Amino acid sequence: MLQQFDIDQLIITALKEDIHYVDVTSDYLLSDDHRSHAYYVAKDSGILCGIDIARRVFELVSGECEMDVHIHDGQSVQKGDRIADMRGCTKTLLNGERTALNILQHMSGIATATNRCVQLVKGTNAQITDTRKTLPGLRQIQKYAVTVGGGKNHRYNLSDGAMLKDNHIDAYGGITPAVQALRKKIGHMVKIEVEVRTLVELEEAINAGADIVMLDNMTCEEMRKAVILTDGRVPLEASGNITAENIRAVAETGVNIISLGALTHSVQCFDISMRIQKED
Repeated sequence: MLQQFDIDQLIITALKEDIHYVDVTSDYLLSDDHRSHAYYVAKDSGILCGIDIARRVFELVSGECEMDVHIHDGQSVQKGDRIADMRGCTKTLLNGERTALNILQHMSGIATATNRCVQLVKGTNAQITDTRKTLPGLRQIQKYAVTVGGGKNHRYNLSDGAMLKDNHIDAYGGITPAVQALRKKIGHMVKIEVEVRTLVELEEAINAGADIVMLDNMTCEEMRKAVILTDGRVPLEASGNITAENIRAVAETGVNIISLGALTHSVQCFDISMRIQKED
């Protein structure tokens, strides 16, 4: 779920960055009473995400815009589809054009990439999740877009759960003492996930009381052995060097979770254009 006050703050920050104090093209070229009809058209195929945020951009610019949405978040969109029609003050449409498109294209790109991965592992026990490898200031919309694409969210921030990664373990002196130290301090609602690099570390993490174990950069053969060794005692998460080419093989090892930072940190934008409809 997205909180409106968070979204408004994000949009206002983006608008301030883009407009600053004046749009020297639109504001000087057009009068306040000049009105236009514009529309969004898809130039690719995938999953749409962020259309309500795009609508909110125009509302915050001046409110002089009405949007008729034809395709909503989570729905499939095909190249050439008309996504939405907007009617209103031309300056409003042009002032908010780039900010709205930047958000809509980015979120749709994430939803599309996530859905592609979800489809690739269909029929296995693996669920697709994101990571904390998000762009600063955009985490809430990026993680929302992952869920729209059919994926699940990993922890939202460092407060959501304890995760002992290799640096924590190496700095503290081992898996078992680190898990034991955390157990004494965290609340009963907080889970502990431990990142392991070998099957020996996996066994130690389970025996130490880890709630979840991450298999870091393991081969598919190593992951299959890890699944057998674990025998359902804890959920196993696969992470590291996972691509569209090998994700099915990873899922078929029997792991429960596949986390991909690429869903948010380097996803390709979904191509959408806004067009002003010429009047007859």
